[in-house]
Amino acid sequence: MTQLKVALEWFLNPDHLPIIAGIETEKYKDNGIDIVLIEPDDHYDGFKYLKEQDIDIHCNEPLHLFEHYFHGLKSIGTFFETRGGVMIRQSSIDKLKSNKKIKISTPAANDTTNKIGFEILKRYAKKERFELDFQNVEFVQTDFWHLKNLKNDETLDGAWLCFYNFEGIEAEFENFENLFIDQFISDYPNFSALDFITTDEIIKNKKDAILNFIKVTNEMIYYCQNNVEDAKNIFYKYTKDSRNDLMDKIIEDTIPRFKNNIKSDSKKYLDLYKFLNQLEIVELSNEEYDRIW
Repeated sequence: MTQLKVALEWFLNPDHLPIIAGIETEKYKDNGIDIVLIEPDDHYDGFKYLKEQDIDIHCNEPLHLFEHYFHGLKSIGTFFETRGGVMIRQSSIDKLKSNKKIKISTPAANDTTNKIGFEILKRYAKKERFELDFQNVEFVQTDFWHLKNLKNDETLDGAWLCFYNFEGIEAEFENFENLFIDQFISDYPNFSALDFITTDEIIKNKKDAILNFIKVTNEMIYYCQNNVEDAKNIFYKYTKDSRNDLMDKIIEDTIPRFKNNIKSDSKKYLDLYKFLNQLEIVELSNEEYDRIW
């Protein structure tokens, strides 16, 4: 039995359902793998753990794969992809389009994420033919509980770093009227996805276990997509969360977004790589980019 330590990008949730299913059904163990799931204190901890060889696999957005690049970092492939972007409350849309000052909550208010959030709004503005100035968009540090923040603080006009299968579904469930600015209405490459990430050294030492991990995870994605009610039961049993209608709807929306052909693909995020270099957020050379896959 080979142990694989897998660090998540934040707290356990339906985005991780195929891994949960593999653990709960013991399919990983049947294939010689003992999975240890790690919930980080910080969104980027997994990259530090990988660099220090304290874990074997990390899952995080491809954006951070480039942002936290180090020599030897490897993407195993994407297993989940959703719509993502900026949510603007309905009553603040006119403020946005009038180029008035707006406040956007985000769990990561820093130069990098603020720049990307503004670029999404700026490209939407260009498409809709209105002006938007950077000084009129204030990003406020909060947390990942976007809907709660917007409902509890009416001075907030929107939220950034939203996943539709969470915030979009929650907004529908609670009849929270909003404009969800994603890659379909703003011209930017989607990065609201999750990749499995490891290193050259770990692949060298645990290649068979990692290949089995991918095989079983693909199988669990297929299983969840064809047994939605069973997948819900597995989620609630493993997490010990109380079953509720909102989480049911989130799980139902999340499951079709899994990709059961997990593979390293240099072409998939080439446009994102160019986008981030254009914004001077990352400075990866072409050679460094190619080494990731």
